[in-house]
Amino acid sequence: MQHHQAIAVYFTDIQSSAAMQQERADEFCALIRSAAVNLLQLVRITMRRKVYPRFFVSEHKLALIQDILEQYRLADTPADIVVFDHNLTPSQERNLERALKVSIIDRTTLILDIFAQRARSHEGKLQVELAQLQYLSTRLIRGWTHLERQRGGIGLRGPGETQLETDRRLLAQRVKNIKAQLRKSAGQRQQGRYARKKASVLTVALTGYTNAGKSSLFNRLADSGSRAVNQLVADQLFATLDPSIRQWRVPYLGKLLLIDTVGFVSNLPHSLIESFRSTLQEVAEADLLLHVVDVAYPEREQHVDTVHRVLQEIKADHIPRLQVLNKTDLLPEGQSLPSVVHDADGRPEKVYISVHQDTGMDALESAVRCCLRSFLVHCCVVLPPEQGRLRARLFVAQNIIKEDVMPDGNILLELCMMRHHFYDYFS
Repeated sequence: MQHHQAIAVYFTDIQSSAAMQQERADEFCALIRSAAVNLLQLVRITMRRKVYPRFFVSEHKLALIQDILEQYRLADTPADIVVFDHNLTPSQERNLERALKVSIIDRTTLILDIFAQRARSHEGKLQVELAQLQYLSTRLIRGWTHLERQRGGIGLRGPGETQLETDRRLLAQRVKNIKAQLRKSAGQRQQGRYARKKASVLTVALTGYTNAGKSSLFNRLADSGSRAVNQLVADQLFATLDPSIRQWRVPYLGKLLLIDTVGFVSNLPHSLIESFRSTLQEVAEADLLLHVVDVAYPEREQHVDTVHRVLQEIKADHIPRLQVLNKTDLLPEGQSLPSVVHDADGRPEKVYISVHQDTGMDALESAVRCCLRSFLVHCCVVLPPEQGRLRARLFVAQNIIKEDVMPDGNILLELCMMRHHFYDYFS
């Protein structure tokens, strides 16, 4: 939908607060900008209990949209699409296109288009195409309304019906092929997860609302020596789509695998969640989730609830979670914030950081160690002087907390390290 000019129509509930209405409008505008569409005007419509089955909106509101479109036509800046911040039925889209004489895009189609633009990997493109085809399967009739329809029966079938049958068959075959390729990719991902678990490598997955700063934090935490290209960072929704995996070195924990996945958004199309289920399985099988939250956003609790709902859908709500409140540099000056907030059991629950100012990273590492302490061994060992090579390896791995030389020349070491590493060193 690049280089298009649009009129956007979004809906507010009369029971919603002004802040929630503004949040919905801001997010809708951000979605449109992310699709590379030039937004001419935003039209607010208050939702009533009654939904009009023909146009979704009342004829009065439809006339208002027609007047706005006519004004832009007269000003030589015509809009060629109208975007609705709501899901429409195929008949409603068809009726609106006939009445407004422009293309009609609903919320699901808009998000699918953004995902199609962002997908870079072969698997990501297949997942997006599958979601688009599944959504298109209910709307095939829209492309063939100009063709003749005759009564059914042998010898009486019209060309429109024949074409629709052909389209449905081709679409079903393409969906079948895509699902077969995605099953193969899912199997390869499962093999990778099995190999990591067999090697006792812990995984930490970044999750959260889109544009909360996950990719920025991912680039900050991932090993700087990696040759891999940094994850794209941009002030737009769904800037990154394909998952990335990098190493993250944490003192005493050693190397962890850090996974960055697609961000979530309110009313995310269910077809997308289903299509990306194999990719999101990386999140569902992680040892720890870092839930990144934009702490400066006024309605951040709404974003937190949205992420929780999606995690429940992908069966990942049982995984230990650490909330990472990012963008503290955008808060009002003088506001005092704790570095870490603990729950009643003393477990870290929230960490305040700023990736932009590079603050709070030590507190984040400490909180991650505490969350993963069940995988750690904290003990003291005595090494004879001839074990200098083992002592050096422990220093390089940052496993030594404290060191004392005993009167007999032996070395007393206080260690903190992964349990499987301890057995590798001292078995």
